[in-house]
Amino acid sequence: MDSEKLWGGRFSSETDEEAAGFHSSITFDRRLYREDILGSVAHARMLVKTGVIDRRDGEAIIGGLRDILAGIESGSVELGGDEDIHTAVERLLIRRIGEAGKKLHTGRSRNDQVALDARMYVKQACIYLSASVKALMGALVEIAEDNLDTVMPAFTHMQKAQPTVLAHHLMAYCEMFFRDCMRFEQAYDSSDSMPLGSGAACATTYPLDREMVAKELGFSSVTNNSIDAVSDRDFVLDFIYACAVCMMHLSRFGEEVVIWSTGEFGFLKLGDAFSTGSSIMPQKKNPDMAELVRGKTGRVYGDLVALLTVMKGLPLAYNKDMQEDKEALFDAYDTVSACLSVFTGMIQDAEWDAQRMRAAAGSGFTNATDAADYLVRKGMPFRDAHEAVGRLVLYCERNGLSIEELSLEELKSVSPLFSEDVYDFISLEACVKNRAVYGGPGRESLKKHIAKIKEFLVQ
Repeated sequence: MDSEKLWGGRFSSETDEEAAGFHSSITFDRRLYREDILGSVAHARMLVKTGVIDRRDGEAIIGGLRDILAGIESGSVELGGDEDIHTAVERLLIRRIGEAGKKLHTGRSRNDQVALDARMYVKQACIYLSASVKALMGALVEIAEDNLDTVMPAFTHMQKAQPTVLAHHLMAYCEMFFRDCMRFEQAYDSSDSMPLGSGAACATTYPLDREMVAKELGFSSVTNNSIDAVSDRDFVLDFIYACAVCMMHLSRFGEEVVIWSTGEFGFLKLGDAFSTGSSIMPQKKNPDMAELVRGKTGRVYGDLVALLTVMKGLPLAYNKDMQEDKEALFDAYDTVSACLSVFTGMIQDAEWDAQRMRAAAGSGFTNATDAADYLVRKGMPFRDAHEAVGRLVLYCERNGLSIEELSLEELKSVSPLFSEDVYDFISLEACVKNRAVYGGPGRESLKKHIAKIKEFLVQ
């Protein structure tokens, strides 16, 4: 008989060895040991308070659990060979304190126990990843403050579009990462209901004080429906979705790092500490960290799709399929955590080439819109101004010139509204300065944006 199993009493023969390994989750859910033990301590304390178990047994259980936690963290207690983390902790407890340990599971099921552990884990994961995102944002803010006047081209369709500054471009990513923090906050909120007391599906006959457990474990509320509580993994999906969007933002940034570090662009130079070489080409300095971040985005997307697929056809309440949530959860967390850390170090270590960026902004007619705006200020309707400057660009392309290199006579051949002051209006610095509307690349606008982000980072 499977006497070591929590459910062995009903069975008269041993589980097939291969089936037991297939069924077991201890290889990955062992990392929930802290959440499992802290949840059990709170549960035991509540059982004493409600009179379900006596104080002496409760103290033995709590003391034993704390010893096990200390032993696991010191390395003197090993986990392995059990069906899952819940079984492992309970077995260790019974061996340590005897019969009293068998009373710990009173009034709960592994179904609500694992839901509790997962919610506690996700809450902490949200806090940690939000802090990591903020660290990256802080690095970008520092670079932005040093590059308020570093002119570069903005792009649309990977074509040079209009002049901007490096600070403006980097602060666009700060906005993306700010929204990532908001998504992790939402995932935290969706995890912040305490499910213990839901039992296997239909609660329990014991007079449990769920609010007491929720308060002790730092939850803001308890779940409202026991069937939903044990079968809900929306909070895990919310977390992995937040991870996936964060990785998408890192991947977009990583793509630009790859492009900008090429000889063709030369906007930045990656440090040796965050680059690799080639085994055959001595000259190579490869942006492997940015490429790996870009590549690892796919695996986090896979984690999200995998769990969505697991959950899509499950009837209520708990089903063993839901064991598959842990590996997706852990992989998403581990991947995003590693990518944020490496990406932050890579960006802090990079060198930016202001001259190359300005030179790039000076070609490709990035000031064409400003030339059209000049004519509008002189009284021409914008659509007519757009057509006039389009003809200028065509003339420049045929003659190998830029708009600012055209003589006043050449400009006037398109419109008599051009005068000498146009050259000041369409200089790259003026193009940036004149975009003073909030949200644009103008200096004062950028300072206000940076101040807002800095205020957020210290919250």
